[in-house]
Amino acid sequence: MGRPQCEVADVFRAYWDTYTRKTTATPMQTKVARDIMSCRTAALGGHLYRCVGCNHIEQSYNSCRNRHCPKCQGSETARWVAERSADLLPVPYFHTVFTLPDHFNSLILSNKQLVYELLFRAVRETLLTLGKNNLGVTLGFFAVLHTWGQLMQLHPHIHCVIPACGLTPSREVKVFNERFLLPDKALSAVFRGKFIEFLKQEYSDGHLRLPDTLSDSDSFQGFLSEGCRSDWVVYSKAPFSGPDVVVKYLARYTHRVAIGNSRLVSIQAGRVSFRYRDYKDDGKHKVTSLKATDFIRRFLLHVVPKGFVRIRHCGFLCHSKKRESLARIRRELICGSQASAPAPALNPHRVPKCPCCGGASWVPCGEVPRLINTLAFAAQAPPSIALPTLVS
Repeated sequence: MGRPQCEVADVFRAYWDTYTRKTTATPMQTKVARDIMSCRTAALGGHLYRCVGCNHIEQSYNSCRNRHCPKCQGSETARWVAERSADLLPVPYFHTVFTLPDHFNSLILSNKQLVYELLFRAVRETLLTLGKNNLGVTLGFFAVLHTWGQLMQLHPHIHCVIPACGLTPSREVKVFNERFLLPDKALSAVFRGKFIEFLKQEYSDGHLRLPDTLSDSDSFQGFLSEGCRSDWVVYSKAPFSGPDVVVKYLARYTHRVAIGNSRLVSIQAGRVSFRYRDYKDDGKHKVTSLKATDFIRRFLLHVVPKGFVRIRHCGFLCHSKKRESLARIRRELICGSQASAPAPALNPHRVPKCPCCGGASWVPCGEVPRLINTLAFAAQAPPSIALPTLVS
């Protein structure tokens, strides 16, 4: 796939200085911006590769490998999906989305890591509690945190993918064939109660930093009461039709951040136009535009704290129990029946074909030096590299 007409990196290169003159960026946000701007440019250097078939030379700049960079998630996604494919079971998979009301956005901006941790904890406790009480089993699932909507606004929600089976207290396997695993109303009520309970505990322990709009305990209690009256959306989709569909879902959603380069339409006159899906209008595809500085501000809202884990495995799929649990479930599900075909895994090491001969066999033959002043790379053309002389 060729380079998009415009990229998120182009927006940062053109308007980052304008943005920082008006807004103070955190050190983490500044690092993300610098990495995105330098990714696959002369600032990071690179390597030269020679096609074994026709001796054609290709120059490849190094990636920044920042998890917020739109250009650096392809290989990581493919590697993770390939590993997770081995965990898939021959059962349907449910998909449930837990959304935190926008009412709590101000609290998130002051306590990003803490509130996101509580969000994961509330979702985990909700599913495990209802699985035990309503279904009589320990469920297994993985959860992925998304913090954005189609217009890049702050919209924290967690996608959960749940196999349609569980383990009873006696370690027996129970499979569910219902269209939906748990009722949305019960999920929403328990989710709300868990999250509010966890927030109150963190506040009483002195771990929660209140935004300027909440000055004392009374205002915080009023804030929570108003939050309880908000709409706590829990949406359960129909089960996936098979493990191969689960893999495709993983590839699309696990490592994406804010917006991909493919959605950008144009950058001109200080504005960025991009495509989005309007779910309030039957999911129609539309185009909108934002001021470039506002686009950068919205993108940086979704920078997660250093070391924060956005993908987590819970229940019988948690890392300490997964191997034994999956082996037991597979023995009971497959015993006496034909095992289903394994889900297709994405190749994490796709090799580009040579533009001259169409071959896909390359060998390194040199390096591209880094620019000495990495902050000035945007104003400079890529350095001219002397290609090595090839001996036939």
